[in-house]
Amino acid sequence: MKFCCFILLYVVLVLDAEAQYQGKPPVKIIFDTDMGSDCDDVGALALLHHYADEGMAEILATVYTSGKVPYGAAVVEAINIFYDRPDVPIGATHDDEVGDPVDKMQAEKLAHDQAAFGNSVIHNLDVPSHVSTCRNILASQPDHSVVYVTVGHTKGLYDLLTSLPDSTSDLSGRQLLSQKLKSWVALGALGADNPQGNYSRDWNFFFNGTAPYTDYLVKNFPVPVYYVDGGGQVMTGSGLIHTPPGNIVRTAYRDWLWNVEKKTLDDQRPSWDLVTVYYAVLGEGDFFETPKPGWLEFDPEKGCLWRNEQNGSEQFFVSQKPKTDAAFAEYLNSKLAIKPALSK
Repeated sequence: MKFCCFILLYVVLVLDAEAQYQGKPPVKIIFDTDMGSDCDDVGALALLHHYADEGMAEILATVYTSGKVPYGAAVVEAINIFYDRPDVPIGATHDDEVGDPVDKMQAEKLAHDQAAFGNSVIHNLDVPSHVSTCRNILASQPDHSVVYVTVGHTKGLYDLLTSLPDSTSDLSGRQLLSQKLKSWVALGALGADNPQGNYSRDWNFFFNGTAPYTDYLVKNFPVPVYYVDGGGQVMTGSGLIHTPPGNIVRTAYRDWLWNVEKKTLDDQRPSWDLVTVYYAVLGEGDFFETPKPGWLEFDPEKGCLWRNEQNGSEQFFVSQKPKTDAAFAEYLNSKLAIKPALSK
């Protein structure tokens, strides 16, 4: 009974945190995903749409930057349509250099089910490149106003950072990001801040060909970087059980859980990407520690290790507070269960 009251108290506190956000300008976000290799990307985009419904976020663009399974852009579009934002710009990688080669979520099947989800996009090549999409968006934004959120691989942001001037902007990628971005918020470097001084290698920063691109970003990114480490024991998915038919988010979770683990929505899935979106929009709130300044030591082969001393790089490590898993899960599941505000 005390445990249930503890969870309820945390949910009330977070709802108060959301209420305190009202009246502030929405956080301008570009959302970069490797949707398909895991289903928490889907939940993260759903949560971002919820925050947009509440006026706390503005979704400038949604980009899919994993090329081995070239159907993620279709799932992104289906989610945008479900939340009645069909006009959110979508970009995608047009190569297959990085990414999980296994279609764990059956994104190809979802992409072709246009009658169910209303998407017109099927293949990544059906949308503009992620670089052109992001450059177009950034060029029109106020200076130092955009938060770039990475919940997948890092090659997409590397491509943007190293892009050349074009018809949209005469600035290089580095110049454009330096001028327009407020920060980069990344789900990555999991476990790098540890008292043992052990090097860690996580999925987003090291696997499926992404490590050299992460290495370049970590050592060269021109604006403040926030590495988010949390969500590994924050289980979500059960909030989708009673959502209405045609919910692409529920379908994607269901398919990933069954295809990969022979589990159901009741079994749920860790929420790494959802908690990253939470941080990008709400900051620490009630679930994160105050970010630690320092720098990330990165070696593509050995791994990464967080160093608490500062070296002028404007990097921060963001850790989930202890003993908040259950309350955080309750909060996130409640958001996944909410009907899209703009739907008819």
